[in-house]
Parts: sequence; structure tokens; C-alpha cells
Amino acid sequence: MIDIKHHGAVTGVTGSCHELVVGNSGILVDCGLFQGEEEGNRATASDLSIEFPISHIRALVVTHVHIDHVGRIPYLLAAGFEGPIICSEPSAIMLPEILEDALKIGFTRDRALIERVLGLIRSRLVPVPYGQWHSVFDGDGGSLSVRLQRAGHILGSAYVECEAESDGEFERIVFSGDLGAPHAPLLPEPRPPERADRLVIESTYGDRDHESREDRRYRLKSVLEHALADGGTVLIPAFSIGRTQDLLYEIESLIAEFGDFAVSDYASQGDANPTYEGRMRQSSNPTTPLTWNTLEIVVDSPLAATFTRIYRNLKPFWDAEATELVNHGRHPLSFEQLTVINSHEDHLNAVDYLAKSHRPCVVLAGSGMCAGGRVVNYLKAMLADRRNDVLFVGYQAKGTPGRDILTYGPRGGWVELDGERYDIRARVHQVGGYSAHAGQSDLVRFVSGIEPRPSEIRIVHGDASAKESLKSQFHSAGLKGIMIPGLA
Repeated sequence: MIDIKHHGAVTGVTGSCHELVVGNSGILVDCGLFQGEEEGNRATASDLSIEFPISHIRALVVTHVHIDHVGRIPYLLAAGFEGPIICSEPSAIMLPEILEDALKIGFTRDRALIERVLGLIRSRLVPVPYGQWHSVFDGDGGSLSVRLQRAGHILGSAYVECEAESDGEFERIVFSGDLGAPHAPLLPEPRPPERADRLVIESTYGDRDHESREDRRYRLKSVLEHALADGGTVLIPAFSIGRTQDLLYEIESLIAEFGDFAVSDYASQGDANPTYEGRMRQSSNPTTPLTWNTLEIVVDSPLAATFTRIYRNLKPFWDAEATELVNHGRHPLSFEQLTVINSHEDHLNAVDYLAKSHRPCVVLAGSGMCAGGRVVNYLKAMLADRRNDVLFVGYQAKGTPGRDILTYGPRGGWVELDGERYDIRARVHQVGGYSAHAGQSDLVRFVSGIEPRPSEIRIVHGDASAKESLKSQFHSAGLKGIMIPGLA
């Protein structure tokens, strides 16, 4: 028997967890947290417990380290899972970092307990190079090997090829994880698998296409120039892994290209000396037009800073374009205008200073859906000021503050943060091209590139409308055997 079961990412885009049963054994592909409205239905620790049998699960395969794909791993261990955690080499480096942060926020503040859990996770990690088959089990009614291929979503992301055999039945089953968009900064785009009898495919943006890289870069430049002209802060809620690094790469390229061109006719109206140890460098002549070369870019997220450092240390996994920049002396993730804020005290000082001053600044802060993290303090202090801007570059799940700001901000509405209402007077923008997810056409192209075509395609990890739209496009492309698990 070879069977696929789904334990998450069925009714929405979070909580990814899929099971492949081969004979009397099985594996899990991802074990992620639920967020937004999905989290609202599973609000307590008991709800996060693993509610399905795991005694037969021989391994966990991690496609990438975003929290909606790995956040329930501590609960899986607590439920008695004793198998290996198989992932790519970069993911093996990053997984303990992201889970340490998740444990501190949602599990425990006990440092000793956190270290024990992280030590257990590290001992279970099995890093597997891209393109190399790895045997998971052989016997007990079946055999299974897995192979990871680049997914282009974030550093270390992979789709999973599974070569399964049970009672003389052989199948190649592929789990897409999250696929990246073509021409994304830093990472090569995913290539279709050579074969897939059955395919489990994500559909986050199954109902739309993204802007081209040229268009999104132009839009980013325009938003920054327009927003900074009145001395405001451009606040970008960004995921610590992937989106932050992509944006830094693109902003560095704008600085390199436009250098001495004026961004705005900025004139200082605030305290000339910032309160957080001179991190916000100011022009010696505040009446001089601000140029791209002097524009301050702030990353206010220790976790994002950590992963940006890891990205820099893993240059062998960058694409050819990024590698060429480095060879020519450019530093797309470590440039002069970049300031990193680590301490909580510096963070609070930065929020206070930027809320009062008229020093133009671009701030990238987590979390990406505004459901927690340092971005919330910025939002509380800055949403009511019309000279500020909020720029969304990633998916905002239903039920998150990010979705509410995106929906109601342009109407002059409000958003609830930590139980209080905050009016939205800041301008709200969305540049979809910077999503780390493939768009509709990218997904269709990826699946259509599999020859022979899969006999079964399961669409997961998307809102109902996105799944239905992608299903329609698959039908138009001549694909068959399409199903949407969990949808009546």
C-alpha cells in the first residue's frame, strides 16, 4: 500500500504537514504551525499536540525552515517521534535557529529546556545534498528513498522526490513544498522533476501572477522615493528568512545604480542626534537632498540579522547573478547604508526616534504578517501618521493584522494590535513580485514540464479560491487527475 494523507495546509496556507505511507511505515513531509484564522481554531497548547498516529513514522523530511512548515517539530518530539529529520544542508544550519526563536515565543522561556530540545533536534538532523538519493527504510512491507531538489523559495528550500515500493508496486511521488518564483534574487529557479506519478503541489498564489522582476524593482524604487519625500518611515513587515534577504539585495542594487541621485528634498525637523548610539547616520548638512548613497536601511530583527549572516556564509548556494556581484566586489547583503538593531533597548529607542523625527528611513522588521515581533511596536507608533508608509511584499493570511492593514488601510480603517484599535492613516502598498512563492503561470509551467504527466495532482497550501483557480488552469493545460483534499 502506498498512500498520502494530509495533516495541515488543507484549509489554508499554514500548518503544512503531509504523510506518505509505504507498506507498514511512513514519513512526514513538514510539520508546521498554523497561523491566522487557522491558528484561531487551534489556540491552546493542547490543540498544537500531534493528533494523528506516529508510531509508524520513520522520518520527518523538511522542505524548508519557515515556521509554518517546521514550527510543530517540538510537539512532534514530545509526542514520541524518534526518527531522523532529513533536510538540505543549508536547512540543517538554519533549522535550530528558527526553532530556538519559536520555542522562546510559544513554548517556554526556560533556557535549559530550550537547549535540551535544540540539542535533541541537532542530534536528529540528517543533511542531504541536493540531487542525491537517500534511503529512509527498506523492509516492513516496503522501501522508500528520498531526493531533494532546489525549490528556489528560500535558501535551503527543496521539493521532495519519493521513490516508493510496496508489494511490488513502484511509485515516484513528489511533494513540492513551497516553490519559488523565477528570477528571484539570490537563488536559482526550480526545475521540474524528471518524473512524478503523483504530485502534491502548493497553491499560495494559484489565482494570480506576480509582476516581472523589472516591474517590481521599478515599483519598489517608486514607493521608496515617494514615501521618503516627506521625511517618513517606510515600514516593511518582512519574514526573517528569504524576503528580508531578497529586499536587501534589491535595495543594494538600487543604491549601486542610482548612487548620488536625490531620493527626496529632505529637511531635518527633529532631534539631530538619534538616541540609539548613533546608528542612524545623518547628513552633516540637513538641507542637502538625501541621495540613495546616504539613505539609511535598518533591519530591526535579531533573527533576520542571524539569517542574513547565514545567507552570506552560504554563498555556494547563491545563483550565478549574485555570485558575479560578489566577484566584482559588491556586497548585496552587507553594504555601508545597512544598520542592524539587535537589543530590545535599541529597538525601542529607534521606534521612538523615527516616530518623532523627520529622518527618512527604510525599516525591515518581523514578523511578516504583523502577528507579533518588533514590527508591531512600529505599527502602533506610526500607523496614524500620514507621512509614513507600510509596504507589504509577502502573502498575508486571513485573520492576521497584516491582512487587515492591507484590506482596510486604503479605506482609512483601523487594525487591532494587542487588543487595541489603531487608526490607519499611513499609506499602504503591496508589491507582489517579491513574494518568495511561484505565481499561477509559474506553477502551471512547473507541472507541465513533468513528462510523462502525473496521473494524480493534489492541490494544497492555498485559499479555496486560489486552489480552484489553479485547478482550472491545470485543466486548461491538459493536466488530469486533479483533486483538492479537504474540499467538498
